[in-house]
Amino acid sequence: MVPHFGEAKSHGGALLASPMLGTCACPLLEVRPSRGLVDEKFQIAVENLPPAHKVTLHSLHQSEDGDFWEAFGFYVSDADGRVTADRHESLGGTYEGVEPMGLLWSLRPVPGSRTGLRLRKKHVASPMVVCISMYEGHVSQRFGELVALACAVTERWYMGPGVRRVDVREGGVTGTLFLPQGPGPFAGVLDMWGGGGGLVEYRAALLASHGFVTMALEYLPADESRTADIEFGYFDPRCCVCISGSHVHPINKPILSVFEEIKENFQKTRFDENNYLIWRDVILPLPSEPSMKVDVGRIRCPLLVIVGQDDQNWATVESAEDMQKMMEEAGNSHLLTILSYPGAGHLIEPPYSPHIRASNFVLRGDKVIMLWGGQTKPHADAQEDSWKKILEFLQLHLYHSQDPAPLARL
Repeated sequence: MVPHFGEAKSHGGALLASPMLGTCACPLLEVRPSRGLVDEKFQIAVENLPPAHKVTLHSLHQSEDGDFWEAFGFYVSDADGRVTADRHESLGGTYEGVEPMGLLWSLRPVPGSRTGLRLRKKHVASPMVVCISMYEGHVSQRFGELVALACAVTERWYMGPGVRRVDVREGGVTGTLFLPQGPGPFAGVLDMWGGGGGLVEYRAALLASHGFVTMALEYLPADESRTADIEFGYFDPRCCVCISGSHVHPINKPILSVFEEIKENFQKTRFDENNYLIWRDVILPLPSEPSMKVDVGRIRCPLLVIVGQDDQNWATVESAEDMQKMMEEAGNSHLLTILSYPGAGHLIEPPYSPHIRASNFVLRGDKVIMLWGGQTKPHADAQEDSWKKILEFLQLHLYHSQDPAPLARL
């Protein structure tokens, strides 16, 4: 399925009269655009309310796992009977202030949901569907029992119009290739995720929607028993982006050996007051011996490192500082850019993704709740800012750089 965003403006609203508004009231809720990329801002506008009238804006999404997520904000209409999320502030709810995308980035599981949930898109050829509703007064619970004054539906896509998805299963390599619309030529991006393993496609699909041929690579299968080593000597990058990562792990060893090395330090893990697992101490203190770290002093391409200062899963802040020191000593620190965000956690996703402070994680065959860290508002800000700078970084070094491209060894 390929989306067409073209002329779709709004699904309009189901307009209902409220006894408190009077029988002549016909409040209108509109979300524009009704279809767009997940990193595209939408506009929420409410009209035909009495002046200084209290309403609650509410968002609801059902995940592919069948779980419901919601967010809500408290608003008061202006003298013209209007509420616009990009000009009026939320006075409370799951977010506060003038936050036009607060109904997305503050999404959380509805009360009574399973514990440890994480919202991730699995099937990128279909949209994330969000229902935006308006309710009488300032309410914070039991939305399913209330009658909405008005509602609208918006579709949020990772795959933009014309993007093609191609399965890759060849020579022991498992991945998905996303091809942008148009004749090209296009720059290529290799998208690799972290220790959770598996084939994760949504970021690669979104990058392709911005004009990059992107391959999502399963280099860490979710099943450790079939972990395979990929020969990355095939690739000669023009630039590199590292999100919540580290240079600390044994080098020149198979991936399974790296896992075994990490497992030997599991006694360093600890738990917070909620019994959530804190994993960041596993690589602390950072080793000094060269065999335990990637020699970043040999890097010859621009490197963008993104870290959250409240990362409770991995020692990313300390790693970034050590990488900078190593590169300064080697004389290549001019290639390094570090984006370090106060209040952000480990899971720095594309913009407007819900902040997940802790979620279920399978570790050594056991399910735990992993503490990722971060506070909702600063984490959301970090996701929006870092994504913008990632796209600018890739555009600069893959499309606009005057430096001659290195010869590919593929």
